[in-house]
Amino acid sequence: MTTYAILCLLAALALCTSLVANRLKRLQETIAITGLALLISLFILLVGKVFHGSLYSTFVVDLKQLEFKELLLDGMLGFLLFAGALQIHFSILKKQRWEIFFLAFVGTLISTFVIGGIVYYVAQFIGHPLAFIYCLLFGSLISPTDPIAVLAIIKSLGAPDEVSIQVEGESLFNDGIGLVIFVSLSKLAFSTTPLTTMEVVGLFMQEAVGGIVFGGVLAYGLYRLLKLCDDSTQFLLISALVPSAGYVLADMLGVSGPLAMVSAGIIVGNFVVPKLTDETSSEVFEHFWLLIESFLNSLLFLLLGLLLLLVEFDKQLWWFMLLAVPIVLVGRTCGVYIPYFFFRRFKKYNSYAERILVWGGLRGGLAFAMAMSLPTGVMLWGSANIDLRELIMVMTYAVVLFSILVQGSTVTGFINKSNEEDARTKSQQ
Repeated sequence: MTTYAILCLLAALALCTSLVANRLKRLQETIAITGLALLISLFILLVGKVFHGSLYSTFVVDLKQLEFKELLLDGMLGFLLFAGALQIHFSILKKQRWEIFFLAFVGTLISTFVIGGIVYYVAQFIGHPLAFIYCLLFGSLISPTDPIAVLAIIKSLGAPDEVSIQVEGESLFNDGIGLVIFVSLSKLAFSTTPLTTMEVVGLFMQEAVGGIVFGGVLAYGLYRLLKLCDDSTQFLLISALVPSAGYVLADMLGVSGPLAMVSAGIIVGNFVVPKLTDETSSEVFEHFWLLIESFLNSLLFLLLGLLLLLVEFDKQLWWFMLLAVPIVLVGRTCGVYIPYFFFRRFKKYNSYAERILVWGGLRGGLAFAMAMSLPTGVMLWGSANIDLRELIMVMTYAVVLFSILVQGSTVTGFINKSNEEDARTKSQQ
């Protein structure tokens, strides 16, 4: 099958799965889609065994043809981040700017080193030692909360505004920060020429700061173009230039595309669209991007479930897969509670804020796409014949599935309790 044919069939399957998921009232849609896709993967594996693997082999070949990393990192990610950022209210974001900055930047760095350090010592303890730089690589790709998963699940559950904007804002910014850290560590680990600390810091600053600034440039350029539009349909279509051509330009300039999409989306959603449209046109614009976001989310979470078919579960990797979830939760806890230890010295927060941030810090396709971008051929443990990319993909997939299926479906309890506390606080004022 051609890549176009595969995408068409997957899109149809995603929409049908979404329809079924909507009928499962007890489960949030994205959780239901991922679960159903996982069942489809298990069914294909089972049927493949019965029929000598022909169905399984065909499906795996077709999935590999899609190049999930390019599809997400170079295709869908720009649209999903831009659409998510359009919905962030600047007035609320401004009140939480320091919390979001420290959670996205300092929290991600803390989590990266905590996870990397624990994996390093655990690997030695179980007799399969890993180089520290490889442990940090896993820490950097799994530490950022996935904005696609977070925005799809958390925002639909109705957490208090103060907590919700921290979760959403952090997830939008820390994925860009995490990507920059991951790229920097990758160059440090796999570059043929040694990199100095200053070169790594310079690369980080170029990607992160450059991405945010370039996002502002894109937003201004879009504003000038939209001013020339006198047709509502053209207005909507022109707005798609940012996550398409704008994302590609960011990559060509060597700055962070994800951070550019986030900063552009926030500016466009809060300043450009309200200035150029009336209330009705503004609602049409919002619905247009919600439609794009909803469709791409359905496709992404379907793919996450189907990616089970691409993961090689070697028996020597089971310990790493089982230990990955608690290790990542410890890293996430440190990355949230340490900043909050200082936050609470200056301001009062909902008592469930940390628990929602830890348990609602979901991972998704972004982490798996980064894992798939690692080079192959880095063999571990001599005669064991285990590839570093294979090891990190198995650990990442375990964390992603646990995050979406378990954390995503149980975080509701914390959110309900936080809402009750918020209501009590308001009634006492």
